[in-house]
Amino acid sequence: MVELEKQKYLYFCLSTIVYSFTLIISSVIIYAILKERSLHEPMYILIASLLFNEIIGSSSFFPKLMIDLITSSKNISRTECLIQNLCISTFAVFEMTTFTIMAYDRYLAICQPLQYSMLMTSEKVVKIISWCWGITFVILVMLLLLTAALPLCRDKINNIFCDNMSLIVLSCVNSSNSSLPSAIVFSIYFVTTIVVTAFSYLRIFFVCMNFSKESRQKAVHTVVTHLLNFSVFLIGVFFVVLRYRLDNVTLPLTVHVLLSVTPLVFPALFNPLIYGVRTHALKIRLIQYLWKANLGGKWKQIHMH
Repeated sequence: MVELEKQKYLYFCLSTIVYSFTLIISSVIIYAILKERSLHEPMYILIASLLFNEIIGSSSFFPKLMIDLITSSKNISRTECLIQNLCISTFAVFEMTTFTIMAYDRYLAICQPLQYSMLMTSEKVVKIISWCWGITFVILVMLLLLTAALPLCRDKINNIFCDNMSLIVLSCVNSSNSSLPSAIVFSIYFVTTIVVTAFSYLRIFFVCMNFSKESRQKAVHTVVTHLLNFSVFLIGVFFVVLRYRLDNVTLPLTVHVLLSVTPLVFPALFNPLIYGVRTHALKIRLIQYLWKANLGGKWKQIHMH
């Protein structure tokens, strides 16, 4: 934390801007989706769920970081560390889950359009999201209890937030054995989500080849939007894995910090922008809300003067 301490006010300002922007733009999009009945469709419900999850992920990280920067604190209790670990793990797992559901939803909408309204309703999507939240939370709590039971021989985390691997590395027992249950669960989960997502998009690709040019462009536009967001998150996960692979390599703390926060910061920052710009119906509603807020009139007045 010494390197961060030297420029703590700069990092505090950057954190405040990024966190505030994430909260505001994500909240506006979620509000628009909840408010407008025309947006009460599976795809938009999933977008709202995704952005809400990213608010949780950002909120489990940024407030603590900003407080630590201002107070120059370098400590966190074990209970607080475990809670933060649970929140961040829940965010990461449910992010992957939501992207997988979104891919399957697009597969049904494009590949089975006649049955789509029956196979994927708004009520079904809400039930799927609720079940996924519940199952995810229960599994992660069980894994967290295993981590919490480990005796700790060290008390220094080489990170600015608590995650599962950071705690396991501090334990007195062999870290490879301690991380085995988590590694098995996450490996099975990760492979399953990737396979379902890849299958969905491959099927969409082959089906789109038989569409008319206009229909194909519309389908590809939707798929590309989802793939952009999914890629941003996967790149962040890759950086986290890379960070732990380079743990024994001497790197500046700033590099470790940037690698570790990538999946927490960039998806929450870019996803609202990508969906807000590339999703036509959502973009129209957001513009209408800005106009109703009298921003349009103010812009006109500024232009006239």
